[in-house]
Amino acid sequence: MEIDSRFLSTGLLLVATIIVAKLISAFIVPKSRKRVPPFVKGWPLIGGLVRFLKGPIFMLREEYPKLGSVFTLKLFHKNITFLIGPEVSAHFFKAPETDLSQQEVYQFNVPTFGPGVVFDVDYSVRQEQFRFFTEALRVNKLKSYVNQMVSEAEDYFSKWGPSGEVDLKYELEHLIILTASRCLLGREVRDKLFDDVSALFHDLDNGMLPISVLFPYLPIPAHKRRDQARKKLAEIFATIISSRKSASKSEDDMLQCFIDSKYKDGRPTTEAEVTGLLIAALFAGQHTSSITSTWTGAYLLCNNQYLSAVQEEQKQLMEKHGDRVDHDVLAEMDVLYRCIKEALRLHPPLIMLLRSSHSDFSVTTREGKEYDIPKGHIIATSPAFANRLDHIFKDPEKYDPDRFSLGREEDKVAGAFSYISFGGGRHGCLGEPFAYLQIKAIWTHLLRNFELELVSPFPEIDWNAMVVGVKGKVMVRYKRKALSVNQ
Repeated sequence: MEIDSRFLSTGLLLVATIIVAKLISAFIVPKSRKRVPPFVKGWPLIGGLVRFLKGPIFMLREEYPKLGSVFTLKLFHKNITFLIGPEVSAHFFKAPETDLSQQEVYQFNVPTFGPGVVFDVDYSVRQEQFRFFTEALRVNKLKSYVNQMVSEAEDYFSKWGPSGEVDLKYELEHLIILTASRCLLGREVRDKLFDDVSALFHDLDNGMLPISVLFPYLPIPAHKRRDQARKKLAEIFATIISSRKSASKSEDDMLQCFIDSKYKDGRPTTEAEVTGLLIAALFAGQHTSSITSTWTGAYLLCNNQYLSAVQEEQKQLMEKHGDRVDHDVLAEMDVLYRCIKEALRLHPPLIMLLRSSHSDFSVTTREGKEYDIPKGHIIATSPAFANRLDHIFKDPEKYDPDRFSLGREEDKVAGAFSYISFGGGRHGCLGEPFAYLQIKAIWTHLLRNFELELVSPFPEIDWNAMVVGVKGKVMVRYKRKALSVNQ
């Protein structure tokens, strides 16, 4: 009897210990485990892969209202945690590379850009290479680039007849690559090798597919053409670089800036590095500028209020400066700037930004919920979704450039990362000033020399592209007519 009672006491003590341990476990010890973000429902093993492949923006539209601004999507063995909105994304943009890294998530760019540049080097070298970009995009350089942009636009549109119909998307894509060739790749490419280099870049471009993100070295025909094009481009630029050096020639373009660049230890850039940096620069700017130029035109031609406003601004500048169009004149175009910025808010070409998390961190939502994000997660934010949040932007689906005007400034009301079309923080887009000048130069020429009318339906979004742009043709009827300051 005494033994039974002892066993009973021991059993009760054991049960009590387990219950207390459970309570401690639930309420005290793994506090962080209690605060992990909610998960998107998905299939066993593959998680949310099917929904993600159908389109991340569609998935975000469904999950954000249910799960809030922080949630995790499981893809096979990987967890992608989304941070949506300025209240939770500050760490994404401000964290040092040691905490949130670009390198792992953007490895798929290495076969295109080439070895020894950007995401194929450690962070300290990458920072020095980004310094080369910064120096190539200083104001004194931008001023010379603008002259080339204006010249290219004048030459290109001089080939249009007195009237006609064109696919605006096609026209702007071609003008942008011509302009980029002159400003970035150099006179030799623009004057003598444009068709060859353009075809090679086309193969490079077509070699970056959705499957390339997961398997960049998969032996498929598109990847083989990409690798052959990369090799031929390296040979072409090696010849140009050697020719410039032997002739002691110096040109006013980004190619020359990269040739002249030196690392902190005094080492000059190699031919392979110069080629890789040029390819990275063209990839970063070509699609984004042509896409944004097209959306800007489509919105202006469908909104007489803003079309009239940008035309009036052009008249005022013509009264003040005559026909002169240079860096300083373009810098005065605030109305056109806001129209471009609003098109870019609605249609940022890069719809997802990614980082790899190397340390635990916490975020607090605007509702006061706290979440702990474990290291090892891929961290994502989406300009395409965040730029349309209705607690930041009034009538977010509406094209309203005045939302950026003095007094409203909706892009600043909710904090530094309310508007993220160009990223922000440590990894903000270095080419932002170049892009605005390029688009302004093109639309200044069109506004001053043509009457334009959109004759096709307003374009749809091409969600299937790696860089999300305009789907189908954008047909515009034009009539050559100089803008008069007296009208």
